[in-house]
Amino acid sequence: MIIKSFDVNKVKFSDFKSILLYGLNRGFKEEVIKHNISFGFTGEILCYEESEVLDNKDTILEDLINGSLFGETKLMIISRSSNKILDFIEEFLERNISNVQIIINSENLDKKSKLRSLFEKDKKLACIPFYEDNNQSLNIFAIKFIKEKNIKISQETLNLIVERARGDRGNLNSELQKLEALSLTKKKITQEDIFKLTNLSEDYGIFELVDNYLAKNKIKVSKILNENNFVNDDCILILRTLLSRSKRLLKLKNIHKEKKNIDEVISSYKPSIFWKEKDLVKQQIKNWSEKEIKEKIYQISNLEILTKKNTSSINLVSDLISNY
Repeated sequence: MIIKSFDVNKVKFSDFKSILLYGLNRGFKEEVIKHNISFGFTGEILCYEESEVLDNKDTILEDLINGSLFGETKLMIISRSSNKILDFIEEFLERNISNVQIIINSENLDKKSKLRSLFEKDKKLACIPFYEDNNQSLNIFAIKFIKEKNIKISQETLNLIVERARGDRGNLNSELQKLEALSLTKKKITQEDIFKLTNLSEDYGIFELVDNYLAKNKIKVSKILNENNFVNDDCILILRTLLSRSKRLLKLKNIHKEKKNIDEVISSYKPSIFWKEKDLVKQQIKNWSEKEIKEKIYQISNLEILTKKNTSSINLVSDLISNY
C-alpha cells in the first residue's frame, strides 16, 4: 500500500506488518521513524544494518519466533537496505510471526524493484517514498522549529541555514540543533554566528569537537584545535555542548548497567542517536566510568562560571579539551 509522505500524520502505522521507507531524503525518513512509527512504542526496538540481517538471517528469524511465543512485542528497524532484503521479508511474512513489525529504511528504489513492488501491492504492508526537499519545504520546517524553541533570528539568516542544508532535512535538523544550543547564550542569532557555527574550519563543527573529545580521540581533537582559531565568544557554546553531551553519556552509562549489549543501549536511546554518531558514542561509553563522567560534569559547570569572568577564557577551555 502506497502512502504519500505528506499523509504520514493521518496513518496508524501499527496496523501494518512491515513498512518500507525509501528515497534520498534521509532526514525526513528518520523523522517519520522517530515521531510517527516508533513514537509511543513500549516494546523492544531492534536495530540492524541489512548486512547483519543477511549474514544472520536464520538466527534472527528464530529469535523473532521465540520472542513471539512469549508475547514479546518487537519493532525491528533495518537500515541501509536494498533489494537484497526481499528474501528475508518474504520468509518473515510467510512465517506469520506475531507481535513483530519490521521497518525497512532504504535508499532510492526504481520502479522495477521487486521489494518496492511487494510493499506497494500488499495491503498489509506500507510503502512510503521520500523525495528530496526543496528550499520552500525546508524553510517551513525551520520556521516551525524556531517558533517552538522561541529562537530570535531574521528570515534572511534562516534562509542561509536552509541553503546550507543542501536539500536534506537531516542536514537542516543538525544545524537547527546547533542553533538551539547557541540560543542559550545569545538573545538574537546573526549571520556571523551562523558562519562560525556551521563552518568552524571547513570540516569541523563544535559537535564533532565535543564528540571526539568524549571518545578520547586525542589526535583528532588536537587536529581540530590546531586548525581553528577559537575566540572567547566560542567558549560558552563549546562548554554548553560538552555539558549536554556529558549528561547524555551519563544516562547511557546508567542504562548500560541494566542492558549489557552496548549496541542495544545506543539503538534504544531516546532521543535517537544518528547512525553516523553511533561508533563515537560506543567509544565514549567504553572509555569513561560513571564516576569520571560525574566529575567531568562538575568540572564543566565550574569552568562555565569562570569563563564568564575571565578575559582569557579560551585558554581555560583549551586546557580542558586538551587534557583528560
